[in-house]
Amino acid sequence: MTLLPFLAATSLAAALLGPAAALAGEGHDHGDAPPAAAGPAMTRFAATSELFELVGVLDGRRITLYLDRAADNAPVTEARIELEIDGARLTAEKHGEDAFEVELPEPPASGVLPITATVTVGDEIDLLAGELDIHEDEHDDAPVREISWQGWAPWAGGAGLAGLALIALVRRRPAETGGKRDGGAE
Repeated sequence: MTLLPFLAATSLAAALLGPAAALAGEGHDHGDAPPAAAGPAMTRFAATSELFELVGVLDGRRITLYLDRAADNAPVTEARIELEIDGARLTAEKHGEDAFEVELPEPPASGVLPITATVTVGDEIDLLAGELDIHEDEHDDAPVREISWQGWAPWAGGAGLAGLALIALVRRRPAETGGKRDGGAE
């Protein structure tokens, strides 16, 4: 019969300490949760070589390009970039301080589009290849709900208290009836 008091004490400790553990003090938490994405991620492609790294971000008909040196990841601010996408040859124009942009004649269709980029920086000329993988997903705009253990800790504490109350009720019942049980001979 010593097992029942041990279980009751364990349930009580879990019920009392569970919510307290969810409220970690300064220095014991892991900082603010990362912000959730505000909208669907834009389609991207990357193309690399020994000299350059090129990243393109598709937004409708516009592709914003970011060009870095492969050796030190330093942005390249002056370059000539020509893209060949789906048979069309497009020349990028400078956009802002460290980006370039091309406008597609029409929005690309779903599927995988091979991209070839010719990059000219001073005397350096490099050919980079990548793929733009476009998928129409019906669940892109569905919100993503994050669930953490901290949200469940008070519920677990409540369940522990309910279990403790049930154990106490079951233990008390035979004592209240004077040890008599139904269905037995007297």
